Amino acid sequence: MDAPDARTWLRGLPKAELHLHLEGSVTPETLVELSCKNDVEPLTLEHARVIYKYEDFLSFLMSFKAVTERLKTADDYETITYNMVRDLAAQGVRHAEAYLSVGILLRFDRLHVDAVIAAAERGRARAEKDFGVSLLWIIDAVRHFGLEECAKVFSKTAELKQKYPSIVGIGIGGDEARGPAHEFRDLFQEAKDNGLHLTCHAGESTGPQSIWGAINIGAERIGHALSAQEDPELIEVLSEKQIPLELNITSNLRTGCCPELMEHPVKRYFEEGLMVTLNSDDPPFFGANLLDEYELAHRDFEFSLEQMRELAANSVEASFLAPEKKLALLGEVERYGW
Repeated sequence: MDAPDARTWLRGLPKAELHLHLEGSVTPETLVELSCKNDVEPLTLEHARVIYKYEDFLSFLMSFKAVTERLKTADDYETITYNMVRDLAAQGVRHAEAYLSVGILLRFDRLHVDAVIAAAERGRARAEKDFGVSLLWIIDAVRHFGLEECAKVFSKTAELKQKYPSIVGIGIGGDEARGPAHEFRDLFQEAKDNGLHLTCHAGESTGPQSIWGAINIGAERIGHALSAQEDPELIEVLSEKQIPLELNITSNLRTGCCPELMEHPVKRYFEEGLMVTLNSDDPPFFGANLLDEYELAHRDFEFSLEQMRELAANSVEASFLAPEKKLALLGEVERYGW
């Protein structure tokens, strides 16, 4: 099957996106749309694109922060949620679980969290109706803001979950080096007791000890897990426990966490029996959406189309969907033809 036909097939393949930041899904075009509404002197597309430029992982975090600062009203979150789901639908995504950074909202206190969540929920409901893509929320706490601020995020998330069933989990992102996973053990246990699923960014910009820390505090899914390849014992544990890994190939390249494409461990992890899923992380920052990631895996890492189907099935299996919805979507993946 040649490349164009492969992309068409991969677009139609039912799949889930499990590691996608809402704020990181905002395209320069959407930023201009918001600016025209909010600013006396609106951004041009050229100026908007400059905001997305960075040189390394830490400058990427600053670029991400600069985009969030452009979200000036709660209603902006309705717009970006709707646009995110619209873009996912065009890639054949049937279900998504997006991180929403309440940690940034609480720290900088520019917008009221309840108003933001209500707006994001309006966007979710409209988009699900218009595009047939389900969306669940994972609240993101920024680990390098410190335990005290993260505790506020965890507490607020438990409160919000009572009102919004679409809020299903919580995770910690940000700079791993300044927020080791083991420090969050008590917060993770409290979140679990409150019925929240647990995720953790780990092994993106630090060594395998970060992934061990995520496992030890009860993370149900691990974002990135790039450095697991450095520890054979960890590879064995991840394979045995089948802890889903939210891999982000292009993201790891663009932030410099992985120096070269063919050094990325995605194929090795898959061949060694790890629970691999493909994800896009922050598409406009990295120049690759989920469909691009699927095409890259097929083209450059030589995953067969049947293996691509397996990756799609993994994404559904690793999701936090209700069992009956998960089984229905898995059936669609299995029945998808050539």
